[in-house]
Amino acid sequence: MVKPIIGLTMGDPAGIGPEICARALTNYEIQAIANCLIVGDRKSIREGIKVSKIPDIEINSINNVSEAKFRRGTIDVLDLNNVNVSRLKVGQVSKAAGKASVEYIEKAIQLAKDGKIDAMVTGPINKEAAAKAGCKFKGHTELIAARTKAKEYGMMFASDSLWIMLVTTHIPLKNVSKSLNIKNVLRAIKLAHETLLKSKGKKPKIGVAGLNPHAGEAGLFGNEEIKIIKPAVDEAKKMGINVKGPISPDALFYLANIGMFDIIVAMYHDQGLIPLKLLSFNHSVNVTVGLPIIRTSVDHGTGFDIAGKGWANPQSMIEAIKVAAHFAKTK
Repeated sequence: MVKPIIGLTMGDPAGIGPEICARALTNYEIQAIANCLIVGDRKSIREGIKVSKIPDIEINSINNVSEAKFRRGTIDVLDLNNVNVSRLKVGQVSKAAGKASVEYIEKAIQLAKDGKIDAMVTGPINKEAAAKAGCKFKGHTELIAARTKAKEYGMMFASDSLWIMLVTTHIPLKNVSKSLNIKNVLRAIKLAHETLLKSKGKKPKIGVAGLNPHAGEAGLFGNEEIKIIKPAVDEAKKMGINVKGPISPDALFYLANIGMFDIIVAMYHDQGLIPLKLLSFNHSVNVTVGLPIIRTSVDHGTGFDIAGKGWANPQSMIEAIKVAAHFAKTK
């Protein structure tokens, strides 16, 4: 089978992105399943190779995907040449680094839309740095959705232990309740169903978490389950989706972990991400579903505290490439 071409965005050049990209592309398992190139800055990748102490690696600086060599011992870098490494302060928020990280994303989106790459995998960006550079989006997901004109999209996380679909994403906890409605809960359920049906070839068993302790205890601890979540679940059942809920969150994650559910629909970011990372830290992957292109991402941040020290773990990047390759082959 022809290996898919996957573009990795380097992430914030002041963070661990250059290191984990370089280390992931020297992984033999990745080399066996995909042809990967980095959308980033050649000089930053060279620094990432240096601090990671990766031996016998050449950088093939390219302007077009067609120039990539995709061979062992070489890292192909589509070089945007947009970082002054001599002035870059590793481990610190900067407007210049934020601007560069957004430019990598924009370039990879265009390559994916043009069919030059089969999937994109995004390295970690710093939202403060991106905002300083004038980026108006909260994160990767919102930016990519806008550029691809996606209407029904969502944030999913995949690991060997748990799959999580989020209803709300990067919003303050105090705003979660008022941000929930039947429509967006139903959308998350449908996206979870459609994605796993395509990926695994069978109807997934979906568990929907309640928002409140004990899933509201029949309205004693809140009525979001009665007014919003259960009506959405009932509507999904009418569509033939195999879904149950709302289920008390403190029980649902255990039930999914022992195999009773294939995926959980969580109401807010930390409800889903805390148990996921407890079980699968560095092995879980962020997947944006509902897009016309394939996009996965690492599930961690820029690691400013360890950037430039050669300690960064590339495992989440490796897992993100694996998932992207799987989806690309399925598509």
